Amino acid sequence: MPNPAIPSLFVVIWATGFVAARFVAPYAEPLTFVAIRVTGVALVLAALAAATGASWPQGRTGWRDALVAGVLMQGVYVAGVFWSVHRGLPAGIAALVGSLQPLLTAMLARPVLGEFVSPRRWLGIGAGFVGAGLVLAPKIGAAGASGIPPVALAACLGAMAAMTLGTLWQKRTAAGANLVTNASVQFVGAAILTIPMALAFEDGRIENVPAFWLGLSWSILVNSVAGILLLLWLIRRGAVAGVASLLFLVPPVSAAMAFALFGETLSPVQFAGMAVAAAGVAIASRA
Repeated sequence: MPNPAIPSLFVVIWATGFVAARFVAPYAEPLTFVAIRVTGVALVLAALAAATGASWPQGRTGWRDALVAGVLMQGVYVAGVFWSVHRGLPAGIAALVGSLQPLLTAMLARPVLGEFVSPRRWLGIGAGFVGAGLVLAPKIGAAGASGIPPVALAACLGAMAAMTLGTLWQKRTAAGANLVTNASVQFVGAAILTIPMALAFEDGRIENVPAFWLGLSWSILVNSVAGILLLLWLIRRGAVAGVASLLFLVPPVSAAMAFALFGETLSPVQFAGMAVAAAGVAIASRA
């Protein structure tokens, strides 16, 4: 894995997605917001590519590979999570479902990519999962099993699987691709998926208030543009199972942000979970 500062920055940026989603929830429908967001990100990255003279994918294969990754990682995943939470899935349970991704990634890394997942990395992944579970335990207990809508839970599980497959696809197909143009095409793929979904299932409601535009700007420029470029760089530089294990730190960091910004309390068990998750990521990243 690269310098620890870069993965740490990625975790913080990625965790802000949950904060931004909560921040804009009163002002826009979920699929409409996602459609606007991915379109804005595609335009920003295209402008950045033009300004830097970055090379675009060569031939149909390059465009296809980036579009497929974008549909999975930026379209199905983001839309699935937003939709499932909007349909009543508790955010804590949605975060816990997302934290299962490293386990699925590790299981598929060997048959799909030929990557060997060492026992030490499995230990780190297991510790990360336990730590994430400890952080989320109070929220899960408060939600109650009877309050989990099955369709929403299935959508969130599907979103997690899509992110896993997109990560593996990106690692396998985009070794030589330019990061900026590849990411731009990915978000075009996400827009191709989410715009029709928003038009078909929502009324396109947004409220023209400063809070909406602040949340949208943060989601586009920081959470998406900076976040996806860091993610793609990490995937290229590191073993995919080790990169995926970083996502175990997202629920603890998100919980800390929610405590600071929204006054959500953290129990001693949650603080212990943060430490366990951090230790698991450190073990998996160095395996």
